[in-house]
Amino acid sequence: MNKNPLEYQKISKLLKGFAIPSIMAMLVGSLYNIVDQIFIGQGVGYIGNAATNVSYPLSTICLAISLLIGIGSASRFSIYLGQKKLAQAAGLVGNGIFLMTTFGILYLLVGEIFLPQLLTIFGATDEVMPYALEYAGITLLGMPFLILTNGISNLIRADGSPKYSMICMIAGAIINTILDPIFIFVCKWGVFGAALATILGQIISFLLAVRYLWHFQTIKLTRSSFRINMRDNLRTLYMGASSCINQVAITLVQIVLNNSLTYYGALSAYGKEIPLAACGIVMKTNAILLSIIVGISQGVQPIIGYNFGAAKYDRVRQAYLLAIKWNFVVSAVGFCLFQFFPRQIIAIFGSGDQLYYEFAVLFMRTFLFMVLVNGVQLLSSNFFTAIGKALKGLLLSLTRQVFFLIPLILILPLRLGIFGVLLAGPIADFIAFVVSVAFVYREFRQLKAMEAQKE
Repeated sequence: MNKNPLEYQKISKLLKGFAIPSIMAMLVGSLYNIVDQIFIGQGVGYIGNAATNVSYPLSTICLAISLLIGIGSASRFSIYLGQKKLAQAAGLVGNGIFLMTTFGILYLLVGEIFLPQLLTIFGATDEVMPYALEYAGITLLGMPFLILTNGISNLIRADGSPKYSMICMIAGAIINTILDPIFIFVCKWGVFGAALATILGQIISFLLAVRYLWHFQTIKLTRSSFRINMRDNLRTLYMGASSCINQVAITLVQIVLNNSLTYYGALSAYGKEIPLAACGIVMKTNAILLSIIVGISQGVQPIIGYNFGAAKYDRVRQAYLLAIKWNFVVSAVGFCLFQFFPRQIIAIFGSGDQLYYEFAVLFMRTFLFMVLVNGVQLLSSNFFTAIGKALKGLLLSLTRQVFFLIPLILILPLRLGIFGVLLAGPIADFIAFVVSVAFVYREFRQLKAMEAQKE
């Protein structure tokens, strides 16, 4: 049997081949919300921006579901390929598609039934609610397609076709970007038009992803591949839990953040709507940076998983360390932009009064101050998932968002008011970075011991 390039090719070349298409796919995927935010901000105003902000948790929950199944399936798929267990790998794909379809339909139904209640929990005010209901009610229809597209894309990447995975995401985002200004400014459909453009793009991406099921390189799907194995499916969900929980935690942070900003904003000169709108811009701008880091993480996952399965532990360490170096370079660029050009970034998303710009600039500079080390926790969490240690990955994924950030958002404003909400971000980022370094250092010592024992 011919050797898989993951087993012998230079790590830097592999990471470029896998991570760059993944980064492009994640970047373009993040444009779904960013483009909507920009065009809605220009066409509707900052109230429209606030509406997309309170609807955003629906997208992060959707991504959490797709990561739960997609990363879980792809991680096990890569390990099985490294162990040359091709029949089991094919079964993972078939069962993964079953899980994606089932979860997607259930999420759509629950979301549509409880949409007003969910938007209230997410922080929608009376003024924002009508816009949020219109936008979210339409975008929910595309969520099942988005779950399947993201989930299958992870498997496509693990199969050794990162460029096709990228094409799946890019095609839909291009459709969305073209249709957004047409529906918003030409057809005068406002937030409804932005939402419609989004789901049409998602359907195009879905069709391209499904097409690949007949073109896997390393396996061949048969009818038996789709035989449902619930015990095996539980193992897949367990493997994807850390990536999923990380996204769920982001959603919880968004909810707590939105509600804290409206509460303490009402006690300040900024009022409720300005902090809510500014938060949407800052979080989605940061999401662009995070999408690059997630792209690096997804790109390195097949390399780490395959080589761990093949007992090539030195290559596992090399791949992780190179991914961390890439992360620091990207984060340094992000830090400079957020600290030195915040007003210019914010202006892209529409106009506002002086008070609006004052708070938005303060928010971006303060909340994202420790962005330089923010990606280490995310990469480290996915590293443990890739080597089959999902419990450690899960624990690490909870550190920044749940163990540190949410408590700080609740505690610091009691003394510092709305500025305390902003200060919670950099403090949580630094503590999570220290914990991540400690986890990985200990794991590296174990990998070295395993390598010495093998020799």
